Amino acid sequence: MSFFDEGDDPTRVSRPARPRRPATGARPRTRPAGGGPPHGPDPHTARVRQAMLIGVVLLFLILFAVVINGCRTSARKRSLKDYNRNVFAVITDSNDSVSQPLFRLLNSSTTQGGNLQSAVNQLRIAAEEDVKRAKGFDVPGQMKRAQGALTLVLDLRAEALGKIGDQLPQAVAQNAGSASAASGAINRIAGQMQSFLASDVIYSQRVIPYIKQTLDDNDIGGQEIATSNFLPNLGWLSPDSVASRLNARLGGRGATGAPAPGTHGHGLTSVAIGGVTLQPSPAVNRIPAGAGLTFDVKFANQGENDEIDVKVLVAITGATKPIQVQKTLNQTKAGTPAEAQIPLGQSPPIGTPVTIKAQIVGVPGEKNLTNNKQSYTAIFTR
Repeated sequence: MSFFDEGDDPTRVSRPARPRRPATGARPRTRPAGGGPPHGPDPHTARVRQAMLIGVVLLFLILFAVVINGCRTSARKRSLKDYNRNVFAVITDSNDSVSQPLFRLLNSSTTQGGNLQSAVNQLRIAAEEDVKRAKGFDVPGQMKRAQGALTLVLDLRAEALGKIGDQLPQAVAQNAGSASAASGAINRIAGQMQSFLASDVIYSQRVIPYIKQTLDDNDIGGQEIATSNFLPNLGWLSPDSVASRLNARLGGRGATGAPAPGTHGHGLTSVAIGGVTLQPSPAVNRIPAGAGLTFDVKFANQGENDEIDVKVLVAITGATKPIQVQKTLNQTKAGTPAEAQIPLGQSPPIGTPVTIKAQIVGVPGEKNLTNNKQSYTAIFTR
């Protein structure tokens, strides 16, 4: 047997490799039998985790809704407070800057018609600015009813001011013969005072309750709501009271035609004709019967009131045909003399004794009529 024919070496058994040890602290992954993937959390744990997630989301949504609602509530309350403050400001301006100066002017007896009208028109402009200001308010939805009533209130005031201004020149006119026109103007001014009263009623019965109810419904306290009395007193609703306060000259009569307070009446002073001042009967007056004879009747307003439409009568009786002439004076002034020139207009009876009667016709409210007439005996001569 050759060397190479020696028996084979015993078979080398290879040792399997030792498994790698896991890193320190790491736990070996447990695999299920059969080599499948590792298990997730058990079903109970998963449900708990899902419930917690849903709860967190719901809590976030609730907190978000509360914050949003709180912001909206705060904004709404702030808007309502702002509106009330705006109403307070515009009504205060209407009271202080329009009403008070207006009635101070109307109570002044020294202001002339044209100047008074101009001053009132300036107040009308201020009232119209209040209307524009109110219509420009940012109005919360819950205040719509209050806003509608508020603009009506301010519109009534501005319109009435314009109409009163238009009537003032006639109401306080100083010229004679204007009493009738003044009376009509005074009545129209008193009528417009009704608009001021209506504005006060609407404000107190509509605007204030609507604002208060809305503030209460939104739990808003500590707010002051403006009050308003544009018309200072009910006396301004009476035409006679308006005439008195404006010092209107109505010829001794109130705006309704009734006699004004105070005394009324005239007293006859003298009668002259043809250059002869007549003496009361039983004296006989001889009057030259020239052309263009005119009675000159002098008298005085002895009352405390100016009078209008004052009639003066002269009559000649005792001859074949009575003669009567008259003249109407537009106005006489309280406590001052007056005079009426009355043409005879025809030839008097010559040589025949006649009676001449002169009379100042009584005016409304005149109580003593004994001193406003006189009789004279006369003869017209050539």
